[in-house]
Amino acid sequence: MNASNGSIYLTFDDGPDEEWTPRVLDALADAHARATFFVVGEFVRRTPALLRRIDAEGHDIGNHTHSHRHPWIMSDRAAREAVRVGAEIIAETIGRLPQFYRAPHGRNRRCMTQEAEKLGACCIGWDLSAVDWGPFGTAPKIAARLNRAETGDILLMHDGRNRHNRPDELMRVLPGFLDDLAARKVSCHVLAAEFVT
Repeated sequence: MNASNGSIYLTFDDGPDEEWTPRVLDALADAHARATFFVVGEFVRRTPALLRRIDAEGHDIGNHTHSHRHPWIMSDRAAREAVRVGAEIIAETIGRLPQFYRAPHGRNRRCMTQEAEKLGACCIGWDLSAVDWGPFGTAPKIAARLNRAETGDILLMHDGRNRHNRPDELMRVLPGFLDDLAARKVSCHVLAAEFVT
């Protein structure tokens, strides 16, 4: 890992998840690390207390749309609505609109970016993915990818199971990764520390 005496930005997508989000939050708390959680509106509706916990513990919350449908299979109207409704559910739950938006599957469309910006959100991607999903989402492979993180990187991980994610494998390596960052004096900041003025 090249990161030293700097910061990286941890992000977690596809939650909140009743089983895995609390485990991620506990690991972050143990490491005194903060992250940004890109949440899915329909999952927030099922677990509003979990979103409030994320917020209360000092993490950022970003909009990952209402249902996590693939952007390329929706009409412009439906795509805009997915962004808007996701943001509204977050605002209903924590009392403010999210500052960030990330497209589901990393597949953005201009109409979705426009809708997010209309709601005051900054569109955010990532620099390095843990690929903590599918057949390549095994703990050793996740660890190898995370160990390539460099100062200033935005890291993509998943706290929500969704269909193919492997938060079980991620949690086998996340505490050790956070310990390693602390030993190297690399801090983990929320995105607002850098991307919102």
